[in-house]
Amino acid sequence: MSDTLVPFDEVVAKYDPALGLEVHVELNTNTKMFCGCPTEFGADPNTQVCPTCLGLPGAMPVVNGKAVEGAIRIGLALNCSIAEWCRFARKNYFYPDMPKNFQTSQYDEPIAFDGWLDVDVEGETFRVEIERAHMEEDTGKSTHVGGATGRIHGADYSLVDYNRAGIPLIEIVTRPILVPAEKAPAVARAYVAQLRDLIVALGVSDARMDQGSIRADVNLSLAPKGASKLGTRSETKNVNSLRSVERAVRYEMSRHAAILAAGGSVLQETRHFHEDDGSTSSGREKSDAEDYRYFPEPDLVPVAPSREWVEELRATLPENPTQKRARLQEEYGFSDLEMRDVWASGALPLIEATVAEGTAPQSARKWWVADLLRRANDAGVELSEVGVTPKQVAEVQALVDAKTINDKLARQVFDGLIAGEGTAAEVIEKRGLALVSDDGPLLAAIDEALAAQPDIADKIRGGNHAAAGAVIGAVMKATRGQADAARVRELILEKLS
Repeated sequence: MSDTLVPFDEVVAKYDPALGLEVHVELNTNTKMFCGCPTEFGADPNTQVCPTCLGLPGAMPVVNGKAVEGAIRIGLALNCSIAEWCRFARKNYFYPDMPKNFQTSQYDEPIAFDGWLDVDVEGETFRVEIERAHMEEDTGKSTHVGGATGRIHGADYSLVDYNRAGIPLIEIVTRPILVPAEKAPAVARAYVAQLRDLIVALGVSDARMDQGSIRADVNLSLAPKGASKLGTRSETKNVNSLRSVERAVRYEMSRHAAILAAGGSVLQETRHFHEDDGSTSSGREKSDAEDYRYFPEPDLVPVAPSREWVEELRATLPENPTQKRARLQEEYGFSDLEMRDVWASGALPLIEATVAEGTAPQSARKWWVADLLRRANDAGVELSEVGVTPKQVAEVQALVDAKTINDKLARQVFDGLIAGEGTAAEVIEKRGLALVSDDGPLLAAIDEALAAQPDIADKIRGGNHAAAGAVIGAVMKATRGQADAARVRELILEKLS
């Protein structure tokens, strides 16, 4: 890190921060914002483009109605007012991955405005006020080849992929968030986390930060404690993980404090965030709104959603994810620690679906958060993509409850399910995994184990029932883990009492 930094504890003691978060959400529409090009992620470069999204002369845009619907639903979920009439504007600036040299966005007439989202941090609730949520189009993607940083400076050449140009975006802008200095990084992270969960619940975006379908710009300013005026802000662009949002706020607070303590002035600029060490570096001097020369987009008609349609969309809103989390925790009897792990793993929808299939909540949690999460991490996939469905988990647990298999054998059943060997029952039959519950084979294995450990038999006869564990272990080994341990214990005690 080349910047001089002030220790965070000193920053907290001397300065008050003001946060501003701009979150860009890519909508999961099948086509782009103003043309019919597909929006599939990962397609070959420049294969999902047309004259409209490339900004060629004579091409005429048309507004994507599904994107407007998504914008309204997001606005309603954020407690915003929905405009009765709004229009698009041209935001003019040169950037290599914006082929039109302007971005079609909304300026002074957003589709949603004046909202709020309550954020929970360590048992304390902070209300984040939403200034606006407006519609716009995404830019393309530049790749800078060569050099050490992956940025244009020092690169040998640059490549531009316009597939992303024109994908529908909703930009959600907060008003200044004024919270206790020590809470600022955690509040920023919690806001983006809860906003992401809300977006996923609405079904309007997959909100994958790792794929850029939700990105946060972190604005921060610092002022001496008690000052009546906010400081000069910096804007850290395109922060793409929750942890990085928190780190960016912490770093910028320490960097701003060092500049102010030295008698300097903070430059209003954009900053790049560096994942490797949590630092930021200068990008470009930040433009003000007037520098973009906004003017109404002449090729698009205004958007005027009827009040009836807005109310119809309001009726489709899902339960607030934060409220749902609290409700399910109480219903399932999860501790705070258990629920924290469930939430962090993204397993709650899968557990909910498994419980709906008849599985006890703790059993569903056990499989998803322990065994299956480990498998997903090892495979480098999302938990929902591990290869097992909630219905299959419920079927496996039902077989455990029926004492057809035990937990150890159930793990082998999951191996078979992931390998595509059929249903849980078919895997058990093919692999010979059913528990041995017939007393005959169990008694034979017990006799063999006792013959090999005569001193253990004497201890059990003498009343030391805990010694039966050694015999049970031997029987389990002899039966390849397929003996019913509880029945083995009963037979041992019956035999030696």
